[in-house]
Amino acid sequence: MSDSFKAIVINQSGEKFTREVKSIEKSFLKHGDVLVKVDYSSLNYKDALIMRNGARLVKEFPHIPGIDFSGSVVESENNNFKPGDEVILTGWRVGEIYYGGYSQYAKVNGDFLVTKPQSLTTKQTMILGTAGFTALSCSFAIKAREELLLGEKVNDVIVTGASGGVGSISVMILAKFGYNVTAVTSKPDNNEYLKSIGAKNIINKADFDKEAKPLDKGLWDGAVDTVGGNILANVLAQTKDSGIVAACGNASDIKLNTTVMPFIIRGIKLWGINSVNASSKRRKFIWNEATNLIDFEKLNQSIKEISLDELLNVFPKMLKGETSGRYIINLNK
Repeated sequence: MSDSFKAIVINQSGEKFTREVKSIEKSFLKHGDVLVKVDYSSLNYKDALIMRNGARLVKEFPHIPGIDFSGSVVESENNNFKPGDEVILTGWRVGEIYYGGYSQYAKVNGDFLVTKPQSLTTKQTMILGTAGFTALSCSFAIKAREELLLGEKVNDVIVTGASGGVGSISVMILAKFGYNVTAVTSKPDNNEYLKSIGAKNIINKADFDKEAKPLDKGLWDGAVDTVGGNILANVLAQTKDSGIVAACGNASDIKLNTTVMPFIIRGIKLWGINSVNASSKRRKFIWNEATNLIDFEKLNQSIKEISLDELLNVFPKMLKGETSGRYIINLNK
């Protein structure tokens, strides 16, 4: 590897918070036992929060953000990996308490890595990234109703925040499962794209962003909620008997004003999805299933490939709700 390489470094001194692309050396990387040459990373909502001000997730500065990455092993002191292995990292608080993927080289605990399936490229794994991994986890939670819990077949499902990374990928996967997918979005410009990846119906976010009834007409066998707040409360009130709601985000609100009625009258299940600490066994299963469930040709329509320098200008737009689809960072760009 070269003596120096590029990384985004965030720092805080008193009230002053900074972020910049810097040239650093290998000695700067202080964590882990496997050194990876990073090909791609991605921009997730959590990344944008960390890039803004650390989001109270970063405990020590200076710091390299980026909660996921893919690339090739360069050096390894871990028996499970050797130079040349292509690997994926999502979660495990990398990019928060450990240095992350917004760097041309990353050094991490080998236990955090998953060997990349041969059927996927490193670019495709970051087209999915943490968002895709979360979407797959949410979708399988809904599928659990008919497979794991041996309940009735799932037919009608709803996805909130459908224009975002997790939401749009969830739409595609749930449609691939054969479900009738309704997408909730505040961006009408994305309606045709959402239909092209499998949405049968589109609902405006405003129809859900209001105080929810304790129970409403049952419409959904399952739901993926990426936003929380009133929207999640309305989804819960509209979920049918024995339905499953997979909740994974709080872009709208961290608060949930609901009642016990959907749970004790209809027996629905609110399934929290935490992709950060998923087991290695589950990670391997999810990544191997991705090949069969993701149409990358269609997904590519919503992908923007950017550099580290461009990322500094894009992340504020995500926080303002001005982005859609997925942004991936090419570390060689």
